[in-house]
Amino acid sequence: MLKTEYQAGKYAEINGLNMYYEIYGQGDPLVLIHGAASTIQSSFGRLIPEMAKSHQLIGVELQAHGHSNNRDGRQISFEQDAADLVSLLHHLNIAKASLFGFSNGGTTALQIALHHPALVNKIVFASAMYNRRGVAPAFWEGFKNPDFKDMPDVYKQTFKAINADPEALLIMFNQCVKRMLHFEDIPDSLIQNIKAPTLIILGDQDVPLPEHVL
Repeated sequence: MLKTEYQAGKYAEINGLNMYYEIYGQGDPLVLIHGAASTIQSSFGRLIPEMAKSHQLIGVELQAHGHSNNRDGRQISFEQDAADLVSLLHHLNIAKASLFGFSNGGTTALQIALHHPALVNKIVFASAMYNRRGVAPAFWEGFKNPDFKDMPDVYKQTFKAINADPEALLIMFNQCVKRMLHFEDIPDSLIQNIKAPTLIILGDQDVPLPEHVL
């Protein structure tokens, strides 16, 4: 079993949010930003032991997700998630970090890179998009009549293992749906202004289109 330096989960009061985070390993800071309806472990659990060999990993759980609370149900946004992460890094006295954003976490990473470029070292942009054309039209059709029963069980069970409140789970689901219904494109001109070296990752049966990644 790999032995790494592990800091048990902690909380920080960030912009009115009781934000949960975990720290693993030593080295240059790498922030792990999970996808929609996910947690640190569900997005990155199998990667953490290997990445912690060379980096100090800062895993976070964003508003309404996992162990973090929900600001009394206030709607989530990529911009607010980015602001919360920047504030957490300041709280931890981290002046510069790399960002690993998976799915919606990738879009959040772009928001940080756009508005706080001096804070960003490198970016891993995995299974993510920055405009609505980045996925097939059928993806958006699925958000017109969302049904909680269609939420994958793995997301439900992961959430329930942390927070047994069924109402909290339903609220989080509805918040994630609403965020995607109102997804706003990031203009190409802004994307082109990002100077941080970026690794872009896409699966062969992923949600974003290969053309978008290219």
